[in-house]
Parts: sequence; C-alpha cells; structure tokens
Amino acid sequence: MTYPVVHDVVVVGGGAAGLSGALALGRFRRDVVVVDGGAPRNAPADHVHNFLTNEGVPPADLYATGRSEVARYGVTVLDGTVTATHPIDPAHPHDATAPAGDVGPGRFAVTLADGRTLHTRRLLVTTGLVDELPDVSGLADRWGRDVLHCPYCHGWEVRDQAVGVLATGPMAAHQALLFRQLTDDVVVFTHTAGPLPADEAEKLAARGVTVVDGEVAELEVTGDRLTGVRLRSGRVVPREALVVAPRFGARAAFLAGLGLPTEEFVVGGHTFGDRVAADASGATGVPGVWVAGNVTDPQATVIAAAAAGLKAAAALNADLIAEDTDRAVAAHRATAARTGDEDGGQASE
Repeated sequence: MTYPVVHDVVVVGGGAAGLSGALALGRFRRDVVVVDGGAPRNAPADHVHNFLTNEGVPPADLYATGRSEVARYGVTVLDGTVTATHPIDPAHPHDATAPAGDVGPGRFAVTLADGRTLHTRRLLVTTGLVDELPDVSGLADRWGRDVLHCPYCHGWEVRDQAVGVLATGPMAAHQALLFRQLTDDVVVFTHTAGPLPADEAEKLAARGVTVVDGEVAELEVTGDRLTGVRLRSGRVVPREALVVAPRFGARAAFLAGLGLPTEEFVVGGHTFGDRVAADASGATGVPGVWVAGNVTDPQATVIAAAAAGLKAAAALNADLIAEDTDRAVAAHRATAARTGDEDGGQASE
C-alpha cells in the first residue's frame, strides 16, 4: 500500500504572516506547503503602508514577491481553500487515510475544496479575518478606498480632507481623535450608537470635532468618489472619507475538526469580534497547531503580521526539532540494546 507524503508543515493562508513563516521554515530545510485562497484582507486597498522598505507597495505585489522568495527555499505554494482539518488517529497508523510509519501526536489531515488532502506534522494557520461592515447603503462598495478604519494604514492618504466617523460602537470618539491629528475637518455621525458619553463629547468639542445626530441612510458618490453622507432625515453632510469600525470575524471554521474554537476578541471590556486564542509564540490549545496574524490578533498591521509569522515559525520549528531529537534518541537506544553496546556502537578509547 502506498501512503501519503507527510509534510513537516502546512501553512494555511498565504498573506504576510503565512509567507513570512514559510520563508523561515524553508530556510530551515523544512518540507513546507502553503495553501492560499487568494483573498487577503487588504485586497481592496491600493497600497500597504508602514511596512519599512515596502512603503506604498500594492498588496498583490507584496504577496507575489513573497511567493517568489519562499520558492527559492523549496516551499510549495498551492492555490486553494482549506475546508477542513482533523487529527490522524495514532492508534491506526496503517489506516488508508494515515501516513506511513508512526503517526504519533501532532499529525493532521488538511482537506482542500478541490478534494485534495495533505498530511502534515504541524499546522501554521494564518488565514486572517473578514471585516464585517456596517449595513449602510453604498458603504461596502467604497471599502478600502474612501471608507476606512485604520489611521495608521490609510490616515496619511486622507490628510486635510473632510472626514466622517460612523459611530456603531464604543470606539467612535477614539477614532475621531486619531483622525483629528491628520485633518481639521472631522465629523462624528452618532448613527446607531446613540448619544456619546459626556466626557467623550467634551473631548471632541475641545478638539473642534463636530457631532451630528441621526442615523445614516446611505453614502453619496459622484464620479467614483465619496462626496457626502446622507442621513435618514434627508440631510447630506459633505465628506470625502468615512471611518468605520468593522466587526472582526476570524477565518477559522475549518479548524472545527480539531476542536479548536474561536473566542471573543475583547479590548477595554468591549467585544470587537472573535479570534483564535494562542500564547505569545502563537501556539494554540491544540498541540501541533500554531496561529499568526489577524486570525489571532485582529489589530495586527501587515508588518506586525509578518513578524508574528516569523515568531510562530521559530517556535514551531523548535517543536519539530525536539520531536526529531526524541526519535533519534529512541533509535539510538534501540540500536544499543540490540548490540549490547551502551554507546550505540560507537568506538571507545
């Protein structure tokens, strides 16, 4: 019977975190496969910012360069979507679905949408998140262009413009004050969040930020540019950019077969979405599975996600080395037991 190839690591997600991790692992001569669905979170954006030496690079160019770099170290990149993952039962190492040899703990089957299955010793999950946007007519079509959420990613590009902040949660005043650093013209639309707390309203007033009450109905667009925000009352407030606070939804449903759930992503007592929990190295509660980037840290920028991918890869590689060493020691002892030589057959003085 022919058994499937067992890879050292399957990386699920080919964005900054995944390619960074794959690069480190490839340079350590690991057998690595990256599976990428081709839908990075920042695909709607024109450029990546605050990424030293890559300032202003289009996201697609960054990932194309990353793919080229990992290929130099023998990493395989597959275009595809992972639909399920599950552990391979170590009690049945010769099952038709199991890899050859002793499967041991930390072996996984990774199923792709096209029916392919990969077997791997370790998993690095870097699938990112989905931004769940407020339900306002015309808003989703402008996402990543003149509808924004991160001042560090896009703030410079809307400097000195008329900026609106759509209040849908507790971060509206904070966002407004951040963008106020970049422009004198900031308006907060209370929308569905209701009246602002008195202390926040005072801070905004002190910085010259206008607060407009009433629910927003739709965005006004002229010539493929945002020109205004229309309230349900019919009033239109001229704006050139709109800041929103999306809900962050981790792309992690395919991990259900491993018993690895998501948890609420909470900041300052407020829930902003969900994430896959992990320790500082990216190790999850399932031995053999690491995560990096927005799937575990929704606030990570592109450069932070890349750094997290490297950190997780280093921890994962150390875990593999420990396993490889344990097996070598076991084999060494077995040889010594067979030969009756406590030194494992090595010459003595």
